[in-house]
Amino acid sequence: MLKAVLRGLAAALLAVLPLTVSAPAHAAETLSLIAAIDRLPVHAESRDGYDRNAFKHWNGGEDRTDGCNTRAEVLISEAVEPPTVGPRCRLTGGLWWSYYDQTWVTSASSLDIDHMGPLAEAWDSGAYAWTPAQREAYANDQGAKQSLVAVTARTNRSKADQDPGEWLPPAAEVHCRYVAEWVGTKLRFSLSADEAEVAALRDIAAGCPGQTVTYELAF
Repeated sequence: MLKAVLRGLAAALLAVLPLTVSAPAHAAETLSLIAAIDRLPVHAESRDGYDRNAFKHWNGGEDRTDGCNTRAEVLISEAVEPPTVGPRCRLTGGLWWSYYDQTWVTSASSLDIDHMGPLAEAWDSGAYAWTPAQREAYANDQGAKQSLVAVTARTNRSKADQDPGEWLPPAAEVHCRYVAEWVGTKLRFSLSADEAEVAALRDIAAGCPGQTVTYELAF
């Protein structure tokens, strides 16, 4: 009798308590560059209401116990020769390869961390509708290697918030890689592109036979 009562209580509780189900992990997908470009949603862009401060960065990074922010963690992870990490995550020494301009860099202070998709571009392309937490996740994304790139400050600042129709890295030999990473970043975050941007991407992709794009949805 007692067992029957307990079974009845358990069934009643299951009926009224919500079930917590973990969201399934997104699987990575690899496409040809042309196919990836064709997958981009095409919409007009608008910068109305944009504020860089809407994208909180740099935050405490992936490891909230290491005393380093996202910028420092990217520098450490991308170093060809690791820097020494001192108190308050001060970096000394180290060696980096800035792929945009094919340049070796020996000082962390000479590097910027480029958002592959600039924050203003992300806003124009759909991030205006995101929550603050989603914008923070975008601005500090270390879940995909191409999202944040350590490059010379001069190339990052010459890029500013321009898309590939307006700016490409100085080193012509990396244009295919750069465009693939740009498109992969947009697909990762379900961001759109405008018609002029898509036309420029297709023109560049025509010279990139065999180039692929691998991405995994961020959210």
